[in-house]
Amino acid sequence: MSQAAAGEITASVNPVDTAKDKAANGTGLPIPRFVTLKADKVNVRRGPSSDHPVAFVFQRKGMPVEITAEFENWRKIRDSDGAEGWILQSMLSGRRNAFVAAWSGNNSPLDLHDSPSSRSGVTARLSPGVLASIGNCDGRWCEITAGDYEGYAEQNRLWGVYPGEV
Repeated sequence: MSQAAAGEITASVNPVDTAKDKAANGTGLPIPRFVTLKADKVNVRRGPSSDHPVAFVFQRKGMPVEITAEFENWRKIRDSDGAEGWILQSMLSGRRNAFVAAWSGNNSPLDLHDSPSSRSGVTARLSPGVLASIGNCDGRWCEITAGDYEGYAEQNRLWGVYPGEV
């Protein structure tokens, strides 16, 4: 993930959900917000209609993306590398997943702990790019599952959940 994309994400923490925002986006859900892809192949278009050309194609079901805008049944999304485009809302799920992030030059593995403390035992080490399912987060730690491993990860090392999000 690029440094700029990481800065953009943290700049959008704690979105304000006002009546004006609800009227503008139609769903009443906060923007920005994280969701996941429902299918293994999802076309990302340059604009909010099937008349717009396909900019690129995602090929990973369950991948987290950030919704940054809504227009009718289209959602403008951003991926962990900062690439943006429009996807039909039916191709997105409210399920929460995250990538083990690698930004600020930190490509070290993420320790998965058996409790939400850096002093607790390490149950696994996850490489950057590993996809994990998010359970609960307390603002500092998230309970996650990655493959056969379950445990707690530092929230600021995950892309798919906002820093401080509960």
